[in-house]
Amino acid sequence: MKAVRVHTFGGPEVLKVESDVPIPVHTESQVLIRVGSAGVNPVDTYIRMGLFAQLPTLPYIPGRDGSGTIEKVGSKVDTLKEGDRVFFSGASGSYAEYVACESHSVFHLADRLSFAQGAALGVPYFTAYRAIFIKGKAKAGDRVLVHGASGAVGLAACQIAKAHGMTVVGTAGSPQGMELVKNNGAHLVFNHREKGYLELAAEAVGGDGFDVIIENASDINLGSDLTVIGPGARVVIVGNRGNVEISPRFLMTEEASIVGCALFRSTPEEWRQTAASVVAGVEMGFLTPFIDREYPMETVQEAHAHVLSHEGGSRGKLVLTMT
Repeated sequence: MKAVRVHTFGGPEVLKVESDVPIPVHTESQVLIRVGSAGVNPVDTYIRMGLFAQLPTLPYIPGRDGSGTIEKVGSKVDTLKEGDRVFFSGASGSYAEYVACESHSVFHLADRLSFAQGAALGVPYFTAYRAIFIKGKAKAGDRVLVHGASGAVGLAACQIAKAHGMTVVGTAGSPQGMELVKNNGAHLVFNHREKGYLELAAEAVGGDGFDVIIENASDINLGSDLTVIGPGARVVIVGNRGNVEISPRFLMTEEASIVGCALFRSTPEEWRQTAASVVAGVEMGFLTPFIDREYPMETVQEAHAHVLSHEGGSRGKLVLTMT
């Protein structure tokens, strides 16, 4: 089969498209999926550079989520069948024409969604749900600030939070990004490139601070985030690309907390809870991924260069197409 492989950690140039990679053999608890689209996530670039907590053995095929059609089903799998349209999350090696996945990580894809949209569900929506509910302990009526809301995780967070009765404030760095965030669930949107935007955001929700902050760029925003937290607030770190200096006094005064969010730390019960909620949201129609760009597999280096370039700000999900 054709697949993207990495033989040494480094820049986008280490991503090589190879055509003689063996098709994976699925086990009795797995299904073999012919991949239609694969998600391109920031975490994929961190792993490629060797900068992630859990690194694969070289050589490896990148990719943690995607969508496609089931080709073969393991003997102990009774919830899926050949020909099913599905999406998957938490797998390894989705930048390929075929991937073998544990059945508990594979879910039926609603007919209304394309394979590209299916590839945008796994990492972004599962991460957003975990950040909001499992780590952020959010509930209906909470005031939620989503920093970097125009990216894939940010848009997912806006959709999920609004659907569960929260007041959602998003930030973005361009007029196009702000419009996208507004159209995907945020009640209010502010341009994070404008001076004083954070104070205006806090005033707009009553001036008492936010209950939950979903932080996609903590190395940039964390210090200022702490100036707009309310009593008992939770700041959930979803993304970070460097060091940051903060004043713990804000946390002490508000008895607030900062907590990290990593999807791979999910327990089996948390995974089932997350999957059930995301699948239900898709089927009910209030969760719909937005696709920024689709890249053919042969242009994977360009896709990785784009995902961290910040050109015009992030706007939705990047995916690789296999067909």
